[in-house]
Parts: sequence; structure tokens; C-alpha cells
Amino acid sequence: MNTLSEENYLKAILRISQKSDEKITPTAIAEALGNNAASVVDMIRKLTDKQLIEYDKKKGVRLTQQGLKDSVLIIRKHRLWEVFLLEKLGFHWDEIHDIAEELEHVSNTNLADRLDQFLGFPEYDPHGDPIPKANGKLPKTFTVSLADVKTGVTCKVAAVRDTSSPFLQYLVKLGIGIGTQVQVLERIEFDQSLVIRISEQDKTTVSQRFSESILIS
Repeated sequence: MNTLSEENYLKAILRISQKSDEKITPTAIAEALGNNAASVVDMIRKLTDKQLIEYDKKKGVRLTQQGLKDSVLIIRKHRLWEVFLLEKLGFHWDEIHDIAEELEHVSNTNLADRLDQFLGFPEYDPHGDPIPKANGKLPKTFTVSLADVKTGVTCKVAAVRDTSSPFLQYLVKLGIGIGTQVQVLERIEFDQSLVIRISEQDKTTVSQRFSESILIS
């Protein structure tokens, strides 16, 4: 059985590997977790001894088959708990991430599968992230951001990259959720901000950082 800290490291390594093809260094892991280099090196040693990762100074850190299986299960539980918290307990989507961070470490082997069945086998969590299946496979992952959309095109919000409470609360204020229709009206060359229309509302201007945080279908 892995400790809470070990699981957080495995999850961080998986997420880093999904964002880039570059080698995963101890520095990258330290930045992702906000930890110091010494503690990362110590954890790399522990995870290597447990055969959950392989580490080579030239090739960086890589999850073993077991490490990948364990990290995917953590993410599966996290995203299922987010669905449960939102749909069954009535939490708002800006509240569920931090609670799910705690619940994802419950170690019962049958819990994720039973929770999945209870929820009707959802494919995506409330933020639009794909929920890994019991066999580890993922539904389609959305990668195109609002920033990539051409002027005049109408699209739908499929997911959000930023799950922080301030950003999610701002989306609620704007009337944006998963499935909301957005039309790009104008791209401002000076700072790449966008003038958009949300559903049938009046047009509004959003920053480049905002548009890069919205994934569309």
C-alpha cells in the first residue's frame, strides 16, 4: 500500500508526462508539488525501491507499469468523487477539487468501481476531465483551447484547464459552464484578448490567460 505522499508524487509524475514529452526531472516534480529538491530526491529513492518508477539522470523519471496503474487509479477516484460531490451532495464545482484531493486516497480496492456504477459510469468529471475506466482507458481528451478558435466560429465549452476556485467562480459569474456555447467575435492583436459572446448574452472581453484555460469541442 502506498502512502498519501507517495500517491501525490505518482499523480504529479503522470500529469507532467501528459503535458510534455520532455524528460521528467526532480526539479520539475519539485515545482509541480511545491516541495524542495532534497525531499523529491528522497521520494524518488523510495518509489524506485518500491518499483513504481525508474530513474536515470539522463532519461529522467518514468513510471513503471505498476506505477502507471496506481497513478491512473488515483486520478480515477479523484474524478469520480468530484462527480459524486457535485451531483449527489450538492457542492459547487469550485468546492469539489480540494475535497476530492482528500477522498482520492481512500484505499478500498472496490470503492472506485462501485462509485462508478452508482454514478452511472460517467465519462467526464464536472470540469470536463476524462475519467479513466476500470481498465485504465480514457474517453476522448479535449486539447483545443478557446484561444485557438478563429474569429466568427461558435464552439462549446468542453473542459477547463484551471480548476482553482477564483477561476471557476469567475466562470459562474459570466454564465459559463460545461456545454455553454461561446462565439468568438474579435481577437485583439495588442494582447491577444478575445471579444466573445456567451450563449445569447451581450459581448464581453476576456484575457489570453482566460481563453487558454478554456477547452472547447
